[in-house]
Amino acid sequence: MKIIVTGGAGFLGTRLIKALLARAGQVEGLPAFESIVSVDLAPCAVDDPRVSSVTGNVSDPAFIRAAVTPDTVAVYHMAAVVSGQAEADFDLGMSVNLDGTRALLEACRALGTTPRFVFASSLAVFGGPMPEVVPEDLALLPQSSYGAQKAIGELLVGDYSRKGFIDGRVCRLPTIVVRPGKPNAAASSFASGIIREPLNGQASNCPVPPATRMWLSSPATVTDNLVHAIAVPGERLGGRRTLNLPGLCVTVAEMLASLERVGGPEARARVTEVPEQRIIDIVCSWPGDFDVSRPLALGFTRDGDFDAVVRQYKDEFIG
Repeated sequence: MKIIVTGGAGFLGTRLIKALLARAGQVEGLPAFESIVSVDLAPCAVDDPRVSSVTGNVSDPAFIRAAVTPDTVAVYHMAAVVSGQAEADFDLGMSVNLDGTRALLEACRALGTTPRFVFASSLAVFGGPMPEVVPEDLALLPQSSYGAQKAIGELLVGDYSRKGFIDGRVCRLPTIVVRPGKPNAAASSFASGIIREPLNGQASNCPVPPATRMWLSSPATVTDNLVHAIAVPGERLGGRRTLNLPGLCVTVAEMLASLERVGGPEARARVTEVPEQRIIDIVCSWPGDFDVSRPLALGFTRDGDFDAVVRQYKDEFIG
């Protein structure tokens, strides 16, 4: 039996695969598996005999059908063209984020075995006027192509679950901070950059107003919650398959204050504040706080505070 992880060569996919391997047989409800298959444009870097890679485009139905074989017990759909890139290249975003999701769901449907299916969605499905604290049932009103593509994917996962083709769970991920490595094309990339670069002695710019609220989670907590998502029994979710994963509501000003407390005044001084309207238009349309009482009751967790998030990155990647 195997678990498939699309986007398995990426930062979060790699962490997820390592966590699944470490917790096999130890987490109640986690499907039993002997192997994990990473599906991505590049091979997964995890060095473990239980991990294999197949490389190709998730929007290619034939490629996906070949990867999703009858021994598939669960699928994590993490692969996506991120927000800024999907906005700049509409056709690419539609191909990967919409056509790829549909191809993967159809491959699962063809199995006839109802595999568990975790779809990584986004806060970008929301937009327009919103309450201070967003309830789980707020109507979707995406303000970007990426958000629209994720919203459509959520509806598909819900309907394929209703029909019994999959046992789906939609996880709307908070913005993940702090990501190591280089900036990516996501509109939210700066949220890691204003912490990561200064702690590494480099300059960074904050393109949004200091009062901008963000819904954030550390990589470790998001990974824990994704493992938990596949283990939660479907009957506990019922017909409500969408979950806003717990996060922290933090303003950009508070993020920079945490940077100064953990990294010192010299780190804070490396951050400039030059507005970038393209980023403001996308990020400031996202909600900053959520009612996550249901996910917490289902056993999902959140970080304690943002200082701890910054320290987690510093301890793991800087030392």
